Amino acid sequence: MLKIIVLGTAAGGGIPQWNCNCAGCQAARERPELVGTQASIAVSGDGENWFLINASPDIRQQINATPQLRPVFGRKRHSPIAGVILTNGEIDAVAGLLNLREGSPFTIYGHDRVLSVLAENSIFNVLNRDQVPRVPVQHDKAFELKLQNGAASGLTVEPFAVSGKPAWYLEGAAQDKGGAGDTMGLHIRETDSENGFFFIAACGQITGDLKQQIQGAKLVFFDGTLWRDDEMIAAGLSQKTGQRMGHVSVSGEDGALASLAGLDIKQKLFIHINNSNPILRPESDERREIEAAGWRIPEAGEEIVL
Repeated sequence: MLKIIVLGTAAGGGIPQWNCNCAGCQAARERPELVGTQASIAVSGDGENWFLINASPDIRQQINATPQLRPVFGRKRHSPIAGVILTNGEIDAVAGLLNLREGSPFTIYGHDRVLSVLAENSIFNVLNRDQVPRVPVQHDKAFELKLQNGAASGLTVEPFAVSGKPAWYLEGAAQDKGGAGDTMGLHIRETDSENGFFFIAACGQITGDLKQQIQGAKLVFFDGTLWRDDEMIAAGLSQKTGQRMGHVSVSGEDGALASLAGLDIKQKLFIHINNSNPILRPESDERREIEAAGWRIPEAGEEIVL
């Protein structure tokens, strides 16, 4: 049995963002049910030991809000979190690692390009490598997740390359050359079966290979950052398009709704949704459109069993 807990669904900065007065952030300040933490999920093969997919800056809040991730009663120091799998080097994927520095063992899994970002930033040395080892992973090479004691978790991960870009804070630096490893998708399944799901929180282009890969999946978490490519520009929030940020739009002829239609995916969930995206508001025409197409936005704290 494979269990998934949704910890957060928002893009970088969450919603409301601290310095933003866009329509989405204004609505979230007035309606607590619209408040959202940054995108992350937890997955387990036994319901006791958990692996995080990305460590958002909101991870402390998310752990404290999730009973399954809290220390067990009666132990002074404990965590059921056995590892963190990083799909990219963006701040909203790695900054939460700094909150996990209190001495509990876990493993960080990531592509060499992402692990090199951690290695070149000495602040991440607060995570003692004797207790928190960093394990490089490769595209299209499956690996089994391990528990803190080295035992098998019952979960296997198959990373694969997804069209994307380097983290924005590396732009202009030597690392800003782009390449395999900047953005990964994950196929996570039970080791002894094909029961599993896909996690793709960032995607710059939906290719034929990607569609073939997720065809017929039981569950797909997919990049829902922006409704339209010029959304940030139209809202007066940025001069960057979605494509410039490495995100395909939800709408449009090349967007997720159109491109992924007809793939017989059983559960289709948008994640990593920007504060500017109107699908965050249940009463919007855009929300009704994604729901009519069989998509939904999961709730924080929602548990999914496959």
